[in-house]
Parts: sequence; structure tokens; C-alpha cells
Amino acid sequence: MRIRDWDPNLKVRLFSEAMMNITFWMFFPFLTIYFADAFGKNKAGFLLVFSQIFSVIANLMGGYCADRFGRKRMMVLSAIGQGLSFLLFAAASSPWLQSPWIGFIAFAIAGVFGSFYWPASQAMVADVVDEKNRNSVFAIFYTSINIAVVIGPILGAIFYVNYRFQLLLVAGIICILLGLILAKWTRETAPLQKVETLKADRKWYYFLQDQLKDYTLIIKDKTFLLFIIAGVLAGQTFMQLDLLFPVYMKEVIDLQTLFSIGDWSFTIKGEQAFGIVLAENGLLVALLTVVITKWMGNFKERNVFVLSSVVYAISIFMFSQTHWIWGFIIAMAVFTFAELMGAGIQQSFVSKLAPEHMRGQYFAAASLRFTISRTIAPLSIPLTVWIGYEWTFIVLCLLALASAGLYWLMFYSFEKRTAVGS
Repeated sequence: MRIRDWDPNLKVRLFSEAMMNITFWMFFPFLTIYFADAFGKNKAGFLLVFSQIFSVIANLMGGYCADRFGRKRMMVLSAIGQGLSFLLFAAASSPWLQSPWIGFIAFAIAGVFGSFYWPASQAMVADVVDEKNRNSVFAIFYTSINIAVVIGPILGAIFYVNYRFQLLLVAGIICILLGLILAKWTRETAPLQKVETLKADRKWYYFLQDQLKDYTLIIKDKTFLLFIIAGVLAGQTFMQLDLLFPVYMKEVIDLQTLFSIGDWSFTIKGEQAFGIVLAENGLLVALLTVVITKWMGNFKERNVFVLSSVVYAISIFMFSQTHWIWGFIIAMAVFTFAELMGAGIQQSFVSKLAPEHMRGQYFAAASLRFTISRTIAPLSIPLTVWIGYEWTFIVLCLLALASAGLYWLMFYSFEKRTAVGS
């Protein structure tokens, strides 16, 4: 499906959200460094866990609110709320006021609004795109985000250190503009009858009851339970991309030469080095997702799942053993390869596990591996204070290898169940 054939709502969103995402990724990856410097690694890790709990709850509420109040309304309110949060963060990092606590509160509020935005935005795509074209539309939005992950950190590595206030100010203004653009040039897509029914019949707390019912599926399905636990363990590695990695690279890279030509050389510090490897990750994902997904289709799913976790463990070990920028670049290439190995097969495996009449519930419950991972992962930062970087990386390696073992058990259980069913 070509972009020119898209619904006008999606065209407006694609280009306006791309602008917002680029600005967001100019400063977001460096905030862990900011909070670790401001509060200490111990307190920063626990504060980030605390903020994620609110985002997880908001994410659970987001789908309910998108159905009850409408996609457009939730997206407009979320974008404007996020913009106001960034403006507050900018004020807390301004030449007139330096308050990390206000900055953290603003960051947490922005995360809550972002969690409200996401379900409504996904539902809008499903509302206006027929089923056969949804994958391609979602893929284009996914590619747009990864292009932002390439461009944003590179620009952030140049501007963030000296212009944090200006970046946050621009991010706030762009988010508010996005909200106003959505308000003026998009239409509501939620089924009117469904919205009115929910307004009349549904209590506000029913969404939580529904989610809890969905998640009880994990207890009843052994194979699915192993899938979730293995995913959470593996998530402790890839969630470190914007948590442990930036803090570690800032401490171990003082001033290094990235490359030199004759008498001229390009030198970088830790924050800039992290921006480069993060941009590398986004570039490789944008370029190679389709290619590696097709390649992985030639192998048994069990081997791909297990090997992906093993490669994650190898990449984490490589990160722990180098203080050299090119060593980090090589380690990030291995890390990204592990990410791409499983990118295309995880969702299809969930669809195999799920009975047809319960597929939506299974996909909802499967998202737990990300929400739980995102909540636990910041504990790696205080862990570096308690046991040091080397042992922290070893723990992450062991968790990745444990996930590989659980994936093997998962497929053993799945194949046994399939054999019994046949």
C-alpha cells in the first residue's frame, strides 16, 4: 500500500510524528546519564523503576481510554500533555533554574502521557487500514521511528551537552504543535456506537479487571508462561540500550579519536560515543530488519530463539571487555544482530500458541514481557554500585543464557503439546 493511498489521518501523523521523534531522540538517550549524575546511580535506578510503574499502569489504561473517549481525543491530549511536561523539564534545566527533581517529575509525567498516546495511535491504524495492508503500514511507522533513532542521537551527541535547555524547549513546542495539528487535520476513527456503549455501560475500573483476566492466561498455559519468563530475562539485556550503556560509556570513555585524516582528527567523549553507537543500532535496524527476518525464516524457530539469546549474551560480554570506541561499535553490531534475529518471529509464534478465539487476549498478555522488563531493567544502574560494572555485565550475560535455556524448554513443551494434539 503506497503512502499516497493512505488515509489522510495517517499521512498527517507520519510526517508530524517523525519530526517529534527526531527531536525526542536528540535528548532521551542521554537522560539516564543526567539522572545518574544528579542523584547518584543508586537513587537514579530506583527512581527510573518508580517512574516506569506509572507508565505501565497508564499503558493498561490507554486502550480503555482510546475506546471510551476516542482515538483522536486521547492523542491530542497526550501530545499536548507531553509537550507541557517537556516545557516543565526545560524550565528545570534552564539558566535560571537547575532542579533535577522537577526534571524527573516532568520526565515521569511525559512518560505517562506517552503511554496514553501509544494505544490510541495503534488503534487508529487498525480503524482506517484493512487487515491485508496493516503490516505494511505498521512497518513504515516502525521504520520512521528507527530513522529518528539514527538521526536524533547523532544530533544529540553534538548539541545535548551544551544545549539541553534549548532541546527540551524545542521538544515541548513540537509536541504541542503535534497536538494542535492532530486536532485540526485529523478526524475521529473510533466506532461511534462502541464509544457511546462504553460511556453508558462501562465503569472506569473495568479495564483493570479485563486486563487481569487476560493475564491469568499465563498461569494456565505452560508454554506461554515459559515464553513470558524467557522474554523478561532476555529483556534485561536489550532494555540496557538506554539505561546501563550510556552510563557505562560516559565513565570509561574520556576523550578518544574516532578517526583521523592527516593532521585532522575527530575526537569524542562518552556521551557522544553513546550517541554514535545508538545511531548505529537504529541504522542497522532500519536497513536490515527485512533481510535478516527472511534469512531467519530458513532455520527452525527453536534454534533462532535460543541463538538470539546466546548472541545477546556474547554482545553484553563484548561491551564489558572494551573501553575503545570501535570496540563498542563492533559490540553494538553483534547486539543489533541478536535483536533482529527475533524481531520477525516473536509475534508469529504468539499467534501459533493462541487459540483463534483468544488471539487478542494472548497478544495483550504477551506484551507483559516488555512491561515487566522495562520496569525491572533500571535496577542494573544501582547494581553497578553494589557489585561493579564487570559483575553487572556478567549477571546480564547469565540472564540472557538462562533465557536461551527457557526458550529451549518452551519449544520442548510446545512440540510435546503439538504432538499430543495431532
